[in-house]
Amino acid sequence: MSKLQCISPIDGSLYVERELASASEIQVALAKAEQAQQGWKRVPLAERVAIARRAIAAFAAREDQLAEELCWMMGRPIRYAAGEIRGFVERASYMADIAESALADIRLPEQPGFTRFIRREPLGVALVIAPWNYPYLTAVNAVLPALLAGNAVLLKHSAQTPLCAERMVAAFAEAGLPEGVFQYLHLSHADTEQLIQAQAIQHVSFIGSVPGGAMVERAAAGRFISVGLELGGKDPAYVRADADLSHAVATSIDGAFFNSGQSCCGIERIYVHASLFEAFVEQAVALVRQYKLGRSDDPQTTLGPLVRSEAADFVRRQINEAVAQGAVAHIDPASFALDRPGSAYLAPQVLTGVYHGMRVMTEESFGPVVGIQQVKDDEEALALINDSQFGLTAAIFSRDVDAALALAERIEAGTVFLNRCDYLDPGLAWTGVKHSGRGCTLSTVGYEHLTRPKSFHLKTKL
Repeated sequence: MSKLQCISPIDGSLYVERELASASEIQVALAKAEQAQQGWKRVPLAERVAIARRAIAAFAAREDQLAEELCWMMGRPIRYAAGEIRGFVERASYMADIAESALADIRLPEQPGFTRFIRREPLGVALVIAPWNYPYLTAVNAVLPALLAGNAVLLKHSAQTPLCAERMVAAFAEAGLPEGVFQYLHLSHADTEQLIQAQAIQHVSFIGSVPGGAMVERAAAGRFISVGLELGGKDPAYVRADADLSHAVATSIDGAFFNSGQSCCGIERIYVHASLFEAFVEQAVALVRQYKLGRSDDPQTTLGPLVRSEAADFVRRQINEAVAQGAVAHIDPASFALDRPGSAYLAPQVLTGVYHGMRVMTEESFGPVVGIQQVKDDEEALALINDSQFGLTAAIFSRDVDAALALAERIEAGTVFLNRCDYLDPGLAWTGVKHSGRGCTLSTVGYEHLTRPKSFHLKTKL
């Protein structure tokens, strides 16, 4: 039997090792999920919500342990790691709060002699495939509402963050969730693809790369099941001439470099009006130079390693290629002692003199680098923002709400922010366009993707 190994980016040590599920174990899990879901969907919604709230409380009670594990598994600085646990609680609690209204029957206007309504029924067994970069926050988006809607869930987590799947399932078991309703499986890529093709699976939620999303679509093709895909991003920020400069700098730079830039909705390219460009770059570079690159378990660290040395070298190649094409690098990597080729530790970088002929402005970086490009007006900024194969989020910085809203309506993205970025409000639909994916999680709309409508047309008078 093959094994899963989580190598910590902090020091390259083996942090977690697990056996991959065998073919027989996968079949047992599927059978248990199918059987358990038949009973779970008949449990009153109020009871399902009560179990979820107990699970959320059990999860939150282990904040320190979960934060430390997160730090070691994927490299989040320990000073920030607990924030993901609190974010999990916020999102899960909100989705529990709205479950009753989101799943309520849709009543039609009265028609004499008839009763008509639409009910939202669970799909069956949902497979959630979650990534390592925000392992709890991405997983909860689909897991919690799927369970509340009456589905059973199989959770397959990244090999980099296997404990996250185990801890989530354990919290629900502690809360009294019936056995088989929520299970995890540690799987190979090949077994994951085969699992998508299993007859019992009626929904797949995948968060990851564009090639990974393409694999999910191929595996599910012809099965006519629902598929939700949250894929890549190359999210832009636009700083208009009337923006609050210091706020725009602080917010967009944090959006670009938090989690070492390893965020699907992180800011990867910034367009700044010519009147603010020089001042913006000056302040941005000064701010980035204040980052402390170091071991994630050091409380003083503000920028941890990338998840793997290969990921860091990929970003290095993007930077070096851009510089060779004429970009200006404003940060000296030598000022960050741990940065060296072949290391997961990578100095942050700010590039100017960039244009869309460079990969760093068009290809997802997923690392601590941002290109800043000067624009002359809204129209030029809009053209550049939409000149992308991705469309997850976009951010505008402006004091003119009406002008920003008019611009936002023309931006091709699932979410448009004004004067903030890199945040998921659980009350809003989380979705993408183009190669950033399809489907939706969070909000009342998210529940629609985890249920199917069933119409009831009753003639009550004969």
